[in-house]
Amino acid sequence: MNMRTLTADQQARWAIDGYLHLEGVFDHQEVAHLSKAIDYVRTQPGWEPMSGMLPRGHYGWVEKCVDQDLSGFMDRRDILPYDQAFVDLMDRPEVFDLIVDIMGPNILFSMSQAIVRPSTQEFPGYTHTDGGEALREIRVTETSRPLAMKALYLLSDVTEEDAGAFTVYPGSHFRPFPKDRNPPLDPRSPGCVQLMGKAGDCFLFPHAIWHGPAPNYSGKARKTLLYNYCQLFIRAYDFGALPTNLLENMSPRQRRLMGDLGHNWRPGDYFYVPEDQEEIITGRAA
Repeated sequence: MNMRTLTADQQARWAIDGYLHLEGVFDHQEVAHLSKAIDYVRTQPGWEPMSGMLPRGHYGWVEKCVDQDLSGFMDRRDILPYDQAFVDLMDRPEVFDLIVDIMGPNILFSMSQAIVRPSTQEFPGYTHTDGGEALREIRVTETSRPLAMKALYLLSDVTEEDAGAFTVYPGSHFRPFPKDRNPPLDPRSPGCVQLMGKAGDCFLFPHAIWHGPAPNYSGKARKTLLYNYCQLFIRAYDFGALPTNLLENMSPRQRRLMGDLGHNWRPGDYFYVPEDQEEIITGRAA
């Protein structure tokens, strides 16, 4: 199979700015289906942040989302079990091909997340890097493949300032994170850019770029999906062991992305890749 690759302009934008904007990945029907799927997830058991009970960045098991208002806040992790469309999005060619071009074929799918950010005067937005304290300190050069990156899919139009937009500091993936800065870096600090987009668009960005949500004063909730990919030797965010319950209905490539190497674990796995890794990931063995 011939996979898509970055254009020359995309290569330059990725290297210099640290993100890409892919327009119209989903059509209106797909946006509607995925949006309804997120509404369903809200009513089901799953992993959610537990404010005041668990440290930031950790998720606990709940019977349903605390806020059952479809426009209320939700942050659900590990969403693949809820809808086949979430599974199929793992390797959607228009996006996945470019991820492979950027990261190479030795990758793992490590996180799925559905976020609804309501319109509120209370949330000012925030800025961070991905991967926790350790990965925050590890950066790569402009000629290196990223250690991890995300695809952020908009399921709501974000066409005005302070509507919950995805914000980035272009070029910041090459600079140390100012964790002790006072006042803290936020979506209103100099250099921050609010990225506008339509429902169905996708943004690609590496773990190391400074990013985060802007405040949402628009009167409408903002829905997004986030999918994370990492180099194969990095631990997944969402599962501590291979999620075998999901593998039966997956393609060979999807199973490999979930960490199924085709054999029981043995020392050296994930650091040294299977001989068919590139064939599987590029789809020639699908």
